[in-house]
Amino acid sequence: MIIVIQVATQLPDVDVLGTIVPNETTKVFAADGSILAELHQEENRVVVPISQISDFVKAAVIATEDRNFYRHNGLDFGGLFRSVFVDVIRGEGMQGGSTITMQLARNIFLNKKKKIIRKIAEMILAMQLERKFTKEEILEFYLNQVYWGHNAYGIESAANMYFGKPAADLSLPEAATLIGLLRGPELYSPFYQPQRERWRRDIVLRRLLVLTLITEEEYYQAVETPIFLAPRRTLRYKHPYFTSYVVKQLETMYGKDVIYNDGLRIYTTLDIDLQKKAEDTVEYYMMEANRPHWIKGHEVSSLNATQAALLCVDPKTGYIKAWVGGRDFLEREFDHIAQAKRQVGSSFKPYTYLTALSMGLSPGTVIDDSPVTYNTVQGPYSPRNYTKDFKGPVTLKRALELSLNVAAVKVSDIINPSNIIVTCRKLGVQSYLAPVLSLTLGASDISILEHTAAFCTFASGGVRVDPVSILRIEDRNGNVLYRHQIVPRRVFDARHVYALVYMMRGVLQRGSGQGANIPGYDLAGKTGTTNDFRDAWFLGFAPNLLTAVWVGNDDNSPMQEVTGGWIPAQMWHMFMSYALPKLPKEYFPYPRGMVKQRICVAGKGLATPMCPESDVVEELMWENGIYTEQCQAHSILGGLVPALTARSDWERTFFPDTGRIIFLSDVEDEEKPTNNPQSAIIPAAGHKQLDDAKIDVNKGL
Repeated sequence: MIIVIQVATQLPDVDVLGTIVPNETTKVFAADGSILAELHQEENRVVVPISQISDFVKAAVIATEDRNFYRHNGLDFGGLFRSVFVDVIRGEGMQGGSTITMQLARNIFLNKKKKIIRKIAEMILAMQLERKFTKEEILEFYLNQVYWGHNAYGIESAANMYFGKPAADLSLPEAATLIGLLRGPELYSPFYQPQRERWRRDIVLRRLLVLTLITEEEYYQAVETPIFLAPRRTLRYKHPYFTSYVVKQLETMYGKDVIYNDGLRIYTTLDIDLQKKAEDTVEYYMMEANRPHWIKGHEVSSLNATQAALLCVDPKTGYIKAWVGGRDFLEREFDHIAQAKRQVGSSFKPYTYLTALSMGLSPGTVIDDSPVTYNTVQGPYSPRNYTKDFKGPVTLKRALELSLNVAAVKVSDIINPSNIIVTCRKLGVQSYLAPVLSLTLGASDISILEHTAAFCTFASGGVRVDPVSILRIEDRNGNVLYRHQIVPRRVFDARHVYALVYMMRGVLQRGSGQGANIPGYDLAGKTGTTNDFRDAWFLGFAPNLLTAVWVGNDDNSPMQEVTGGWIPAQMWHMFMSYALPKLPKEYFPYPRGMVKQRICVAGKGLATPMCPESDVVEELMWENGIYTEQCQAHSILGGLVPALTARSDWERTFFPDTGRIIFLSDVEDEEKPTNNPQSAIIPAAGHKQLDDAKIDVNKGL
């Protein structure tokens, strides 16, 4: 008695059981409510009320662990005395005889070493628990507390791990299987010891039958039912690149202790349907890149493209819809979306052209794509085009469509690279950018995430909404701890952005990104390829969905001439062809404040009837920056003289008294007699124009 009194005075207060908050697993959910991850340290536990536990589980645990549970006050003396008698005969420590309430007391308050003192403490605490709590409360505590093997604590975690379902949905044989594990979770593991587990399950079912808690029909049907276990996860998380990114954000927000112990509920933006398509797309094209190809008449064993990434975002909300950070997370956990910074090649050029548009240049502004050399502090710099040739005078829009490097560098020189950096900062690009002429060609390293975020601002007409992965965080009781609020910020005039989008639409329609075009949709985008084919990009968007694709190698080795307009554009096409039909069709607004003019690119002015059609384009100009002068290269004289002097059979004579130049030809005309020469007469004003232009008529233009 003295020992009992001494033990009783040292026991904890059972009243705290109602306030004890057990460690609970944090769950991360996709947009459709499916579970992406269960975050825990030692204890993977999800606490559920007794009402959400299958009646089969409750019946099975009572039949197996404590058949007199509803009739005793915490102690089952019959069972206890039988246990003591056996232990004394065998000369062993106290074995068995514990009621469910005693087991709960041991799990919560005491250590698990089998000593008489501890057993006495169990008995005292069990009686106190019975006085303080109802049988249903005790059973709920117990089922949420006990260990079920493989790091699963509590019935809900066990039901999910073994059978892929909540505890409320467990069938009779499934419930018997789980209760049979309590005597030795690892010893009877259905994953490793299926025969032992089946034997334990049948013992539990037999106990239920003996106690008339199930019928004979239910018993025999359950015994004959095969056990179908949920597949064991080979990855810690589903869709691990995205989920790992979310977990890192959570650890920064709340710390590891809270995340892994407090049972939070994390609701994310991930669209499982699009995510699976994105993963399939990356895997398909990585396999495609690994097979032989014919390139410029030669067969190569592979394209040497071993890594890829795909990021899909709703540009209006910033919600991340799909995130594939690499080919295989098990093989390489490095996330190319958030962790890698790569040169972006010509996919950087839209930043240059947006800066130019905001400084007064127009889609129709003509720039010479011709050889040029700059004297820089690093030495002479002579940019070259990918095709190694030059297109001559082109509009800004055509220069972007064809991704002409020389034209882009010339525009960069006009507007100053420092202004391009200012544009990038407004769009959210935080990586270091050097204010050099080659900046426009994507010489700086940028992450896929920030590159994509900046392009989202293009799609949304100059309104910046940063990408987001977490929508809401709740505690274990459903109280909202965090809710994401969309905070749009206008960082660029919509007129300038939609003028850029107008130019970028041509990239897919007739430019370097035609392989990505999807008929029937209003799309814009940009390709990117770096030196020696080390990186290949395609970023494209509709008004309501944007996707970025990158292909390359972790060791930065060159690929076999993989350009942004090839593999990345095809990947983008495959993914977006699946994603866009799920959304309503939307169209980009027509750029405001612009007028369309007929421009002669050769003469850099308004086209005249004398301008060759090959040099004439209809293009948009800012209203306050329209061409007012006619093309000088193809004026009345300037246009006719080259056409005529190119004919060796024409003779020309200038008559100063009449102020005319007359061209004569004796070439036979089908409709005129041979002796009737053809002629062309140009007014004297034409001669004046030639003088102004300092052109020698006798030598031609």
